[in-house]
Amino acid sequence: MPMLRGFLTLLLFLILGEGLRFMFSWPVSGGVIGMLLLTSWLMLTGGASDALANASQQLISILILLIMPGVVGVFFLGDRFDGQWTAVVVGLIAGTFLSVLTTLLVLRRLISKQPAGERCD
Repeated sequence: MPMLRGFLTLLLFLILGEGLRFMFSWPVSGGVIGMLLLTSWLMLTGGASDALANASQQLISILILLIMPGVVGVFFLGDRFDGQWTAVVVGLIAGTFLSVLTTLLVLRRLISKQPAGERCD
């Protein structure tokens, strides 16, 4: 039952994100909006419940299956990118660089706050 509660929480924020995207005609994915709402909620409440953490962990274990439809869609719609490959490549490289940089900064900040005896080397 706790796993179901975690999945329903994730689904609720996905639906909220899709609803906001539809109501305001935002050019951002409803999943991204829902993820931002979920992040804000978790920051306000102080963290994730065990049910949400378990449900998220299960989704992470099958992450490649969640990404695959988008990859297949790009493969079959490649002709629509004619003349835009430079922008796509620059976007991919910049996005990868920014995500790695963000991860580095967050980890440095978290590790510096950790007491010296608790570090895992």
